[in-house]
Amino acid sequence: MLRILYRTLWYIAAPLAVARLLVRSRHERGYIEHIVERFGYTASYAARNKAPLIWIHAVSLGETRAAEPLILAMLEEHPDAQILITHMTLAGRMMSEKLFGARVLRCYLPYDMCGPVRRFLRAWRPTLGIVLETEVWPTLIDECRYAGIPLVLTNARMSERSYQRAARFSSVVRHVFGGFSRVLAQSAADAQRLSALGAHDVVVLGNLKFDIVRAAELSDQGRAWHAAIGQRPVWVAGSTHEGEEALVLDAYRQLHIADALLVLVPRHPQRFDAVAELVKCTGLKLARRSQWPKTSMQASASRPVAIDPLPDDVQVLLGDSMGEMSAYYVAADVAFIGGSLLPIGGQNLIEACAIGVPVVIGPHTFNFEQVCFDAITAGAALRVRDPATLAQAVHTVLTNRVYRVTMGAAGAAFAARHRGATRRTLDELEALLPAPRQRISDSS
Repeated sequence: MLRILYRTLWYIAAPLAVARLLVRSRHERGYIEHIVERFGYTASYAARNKAPLIWIHAVSLGETRAAEPLILAMLEEHPDAQILITHMTLAGRMMSEKLFGARVLRCYLPYDMCGPVRRFLRAWRPTLGIVLETEVWPTLIDECRYAGIPLVLTNARMSERSYQRAARFSSVVRHVFGGFSRVLAQSAADAQRLSALGAHDVVVLGNLKFDIVRAAELSDQGRAWHAAIGQRPVWVAGSTHEGEEALVLDAYRQLHIADALLVLVPRHPQRFDAVAELVKCTGLKLARRSQWPKTSMQASASRPVAIDPLPDDVQVLLGDSMGEMSAYYVAADVAFIGGSLLPIGGQNLIEACAIGVPVVIGPHTFNFEQVCFDAITAGAALRVRDPATLAQAVHTVLTNRVYRVTMGAAGAAFAARHRGATRRTLDELEALLPAPRQRISDSS
């Protein structure tokens, strides 16, 4: 009965989803493009190509970044195979284009309806399907099982909160999770919950996000920004969500460091203008990354050219750019990771830790509970409750250089200790993949 209800609801939801895309396309044209792919209509790969196809689903920007080390390794180890990356969001697709260009194929994953999913699978005929983290689509799993396509849940995580919700529908959920050929979990706690929900052949391999390699040009860009900002203390609030920016700005007003610069980076680009208006309404002096620096960044062989200094009276720099989070962290003295002051579940703190930036997180990190617990235990992160305690923590880090350096070093060491999930994942997938022509080194 639940399966019938689920599939019926999709016939109601799909037109509403398309309408939402059309509304959002008024601000970003990309949302209206490739809509037919969301219903499984795409040029047939199987009819034109004999090369095996490895399909990786990375729903949005974060999952695409998480998949980066795995995809790069597959491109090197399996040059005779083609790789298809599917997304559900424009941000994920744009990040895929930036990271991999024409080296991979890409399209949107169809809505979870029988007809669209079957058309998608018939057109592409993947040798192997890999879905990232929490992407559990019942119809997709069923159709892959019927088509004989092995489907692996990779870098899998399952929070206690999500587990409790899913466990209420144990019989249906066990059927869904039992449809995965393998489950490669981030942690022992994730593996235990996934097994309890019916997943089989579950192994713990760690988190792929620890293996993401920061682009050298982003490091150069961040250092150039830091030099252009000058000696001012820099606090980055990254990946913030709606309602959270107001709390961060409240904390900034309680910081009581006269020359501190807040770099505010909203998670979703469609909110950039709204956040800019919010900052202006507080009376704080705003600059936008899209308008600074006016001198273009052109790196020489040794270092980027000098760029325009940020005016001293700017209090908040709005990070209205895509794909530059690493550069913001390089320019920072302390980083607050968004999605955690409100019950959203948090965002990834690994990138900031790996750069060696002290990290502050809010109370709501249930989507990243294990990695947050490990970072706090390692001395790389601090947890706060509200804007007042956020201001206190940031003040402590910015005014105590020894503490700041110690936390940053702890973060870098923490990230280094947990690398290696890419190699372990490739080894686990080997039996399901085309025979490799060459292998990447264990150090990758």
